[in-house]
Amino acid sequence: MQPTNEWATIPEIVRAARTKLPTNLWDYTCGGAESETTLRRNRSAFDSLAFRPRVLRGVAHRDTSTTFLGHNLSMPVLFAPVGGVGHFHPDGALAVARVSERVGTMSFVSTMSNPALEEVRSGADAPAAFQVYVRGDRSWVERLVRRAESAGFDAICLTVDSAAYGRRERDLENRYAPHDSHGRPNLEGPSSESDREDWQAAFTWDDLAWLRDTTKLPLVLKGVLSGEDAALAVEHGVNVIHVSNHGGRQLDHAPATIEVLPEIVAAVGGRADVIVDSGFMRGSDVLKALALGAKAVLIGKLMAWSLAAGGEAGLERTMDLLRTEMLNIMANIGARSVSDVGPSSVRPTTPPYAAPWPVGAPHLGEAADVL
Repeated sequence: MQPTNEWATIPEIVRAARTKLPTNLWDYTCGGAESETTLRRNRSAFDSLAFRPRVLRGVAHRDTSTTFLGHNLSMPVLFAPVGGVGHFHPDGALAVARVSERVGTMSFVSTMSNPALEEVRSGADAPAAFQVYVRGDRSWVERLVRRAESAGFDAICLTVDSAAYGRRERDLENRYAPHDSHGRPNLEGPSSESDREDWQAAFTWDDLAWLRDTTKLPLVLKGVLSGEDAALAVEHGVNVIHVSNHGGRQLDHAPATIEVLPEIVAAVGGRADVIVDSGFMRGSDVLKALALGAKAVLIGKLMAWSLAAGGEAGLERTMDLLRTEMLNIMANIGARSVSDVGPSSVRPTTPPYAAPWPVGAPHLGEAADVL
């Protein structure tokens, strides 16, 4: 294994992951729904924003720390809930939680991940949210929430962008069924009853109101892509709006999250925090999201690739590199802290090149040099 301290850039880590992963797992992580338009848009949309550098601002000392849900974090980069994280490290979500503790951030633990949520929560002393997929009726959901509460999770995150599982054509062509390839100890009961995705499709705003009344934990709503839904979520007592298109893996031809972020921040109007994921790979991506009003961003694909490339040390190295990139950019745009990054830090611009990935081509492996 390549020593992690020899990785000087994030693209090196991505390339190392591709070397180590079998084709089906590489495609599982880097692929998207159908024509992968959303996937490509997630990356190319960042190129429509440029920074507005300010000079002579006294930036010799800079600080990436922030707070989220009352927790002090070393940087505004969180770990996304990845159901198949066990494919990339034998300890699955527990490995991510341990890294979260060491680097001073927060992890989101998926219903579909392993090991069991109780083992993950007891294995690391760092803030964590438990992400819920609805796979049963209200009593089923309540039992899962009570488990998360009893385990000591700090928030509940409900995913709402998966009424139907995305048609991920790389997986289909590889005849790869990720749902069948690892255990899911957070699901209760026989799979024929507890793993029915039609429960997710049937969930409504009334059910969300019930969930809000069911738990006292902060509630995060993941998968919001419109101002109207963001406003409705706040009216229903949601504490955090999680802007996400599921990394381009659910709906083809969806907008990039960085495109809709200003609309959602405006609709929320400061009544809830806004976080965002989908396509975030560089420190520049993080700072652009902060400039548009996000409290923090989450990494999913990059987290999985980092674990595949170098285990927990690989993920720690990625976080070091993201922080290094952020600090460098902050110096050059005149920001001493992340709170100094705001709307005046960016401007619209013409992308410098067309997205270089033809339909069906491997996405970030070949394109790692331009990340």
